[in-house]
Formats: sequence, C-alpha cells, structure tokens
Amino acid sequence: MTGAIASKVLEGKRITEEEGLCLLTGADLLTLGYLADRVRRRLHPHRRVTFAADRNINYTNVCVTGCAFCAFYRPPGHPEAYVLSRAEIFKKIEETLAAGGTQILMQGGLHPDLDLDYFEDLFRAIKQRYPVQIHSLSPVEIDYLARTSGLPLETVIRRLAAAGLDSLPGGGAEILADRVRKLISPRKIGAGRWLEVMKEAHLAGLKGTATMMFGSVETPAERIAHLEAIRRLQDETGGFTAFIPWSYQPGNTALGGRAASAADYLRTLAVARIYLDNVPNLQVSWVTQGTKIAQIALAFGANDFGSTMLEENVVRATGVSFKASLAELVHNIREAGFQPAQRDNLYNIIRLF
Repeated sequence: MTGAIASKVLEGKRITEEEGLCLLTGADLLTLGYLADRVRRRLHPHRRVTFAADRNINYTNVCVTGCAFCAFYRPPGHPEAYVLSRAEIFKKIEETLAAGGTQILMQGGLHPDLDLDYFEDLFRAIKQRYPVQIHSLSPVEIDYLARTSGLPLETVIRRLAAAGLDSLPGGGAEILADRVRKLISPRKIGAGRWLEVMKEAHLAGLKGTATMMFGSVETPAERIAHLEAIRRLQDETGGFTAFIPWSYQPGNTALGGRAASAADYLRTLAVARIYLDNVPNLQVSWVTQGTKIAQIALAFGANDFGSTMLEENVVRATGVSFKASLAELVHNIREAGFQPAQRDNLYNIIRLF
C-alpha cells in the first residue's frame, strides 16, 4: 500500500487520513524524506531556506492552567512568578532591533490580572515607539481575554489588531485531540475552541502559524487527526503561513516521560509536509532538536529554519537549551546546501545572503 501512496504523492494528489497514518507508521524513513522533499521542491522550486530575526519575549510566567507538560509556568503568588515591566519589554525590543531583528514573539501564561486593556495599551505603546512586527498571543491567550472580558471573540481579536497585533503564533495547539488535551492540559481550551480562535483571527485578516507538540501521550492516529484539522481549516480560510512541529521535552515537567527521537521527529516532519499540501511553509525546530538535526530536516520537507530566537525561556525551562546567532543560522543553511534568506512574520523576503 505504501508504494501506491508514494505514487499518489509524486503525482501531486492529496492523501487521506488513512494514507497519512500508513505513511507515518509504515513507510521507511528515507522514503518519507524523499517524498517530502519532492513536495517541498514543488512548492518551493528554488534552493532558498528562510528564517526570521526575532526575540521571544515571555511577558509573564504566571499561568492558571498548570499544564502537566510545561516546566515554565508558575502559579499566581509563587516566589518565582514575574511580570515584565514595560521598561523591560522596551529594552528587549531595542536589543532585538539592534541585532537586526524585525519582529517580536510575545507569549506568556494566563495571568488573571492582565486584561484586554493591558494588551491594547502595550501594543499601542510598542507600535508608537518601534518599527517592529508583533507576532503575539496564542489562541489560548486570546480565548482567556475573551472569557475574562465577557466580550465576543471577534470583538477581542479586532480590538487587538487595531492596537497593533500583526499575526498569531500557533501556541497551545499541542495535539488537537481532546483525549490528549484532557490528559496533559485539562484546564486549557479544547481542540475545537483553538480552531475557532484561529478561524476568527483569519477572518479578521490576521495570519498565523500552526504548531504541533508531539511525543507526549498521543497515538499516531491522533497526530494525523491534528494534521487533518489544520488542513481542513486552511482549506476554509487560507490563514496559516506555516506549520511548526516540535517534540515534547519532558525535563522538569510533571508529565515526565521520554523525548521523541530524532528519527521520530524527521518522520513526523516529513509526513506533515506531505499531508499539509495547502500550508506553504514548514519550519524546523532547532530549539528542541539542535541545529544538526535541523539541517537534516531541510532534506525532509522543511523550507524554513525558524528564527534567531534571541531569547527563549519555555523549552529552556525543561533543561534543553540550543542557541544560534543570525550568522550561525546563515552558516547552517548554507552548509546544508541552500541559500539563506531573512523573512518577516508573513514570509516576505527582507534580505538574501
């Protein structure tokens, strides 16, 4: 059966959930890499690999959800809890711009004292001061603002966009299967609500990324169900710019377990490229896999190297810490046989190397 599916992929035809599961569980790794690379070449015939220069600003680590897979959050009142001051946020933005950055990724926990007005005021203040793109607030955070403000989801999203929000990160997706979510994040929004927030954002004109955290407690079929949910919404809205799969990191978490292997990461990445025929870009996760595996991932369907990530705290809290400067990303992309290209959050090319 794998041979028939491979022929279908090479002909540019869409595969089914059953066929995706067959590839994920039955195809050999090199065949998957070959098929995913062919799909990437069809979507991106040039030998160009993009990346962004940005900083991940975690404005708070306070969170009321207490997800079992997260080592970063602290409950309200914890001695290690923090909220960055506006001056601290501005300083981080200035450092990002000085290093050639063009965007900031702002995410945090669900802090009970940070309301919609807080984010509107913050985004306006940033835009008034700095020429920077704001890629911020996952669907989980936006849902929380809608619930705590008592306002419709559409109203909250449009108010944030008017204040300066440019695009949404895909955080909080984990696995879009409620069985899994009840086990690892029972107080977080369900799969349907995550998709609803993204749909409303797309309809409001905001693009976003889609993510998948795999390797915790999900089955292979649930990984494919996650891909199907993303593909179905993308058919409807076209609002996803990229898909970013990353492997669960168990260190210092309540959930524990083992990290997915590099082979599992490459297998899942390749199937994602094959399955998501309507999502233009596939991003590596050097933050969890390291730059060497990320280079290999460029032969398994990926066409984007993520970002310089001048600051990253969530994965680092698990004990995994990889770093790469802009020069190192450029070197890694070149070394893998591709042309490096710096992009913005909407995948517009800013600079070719």
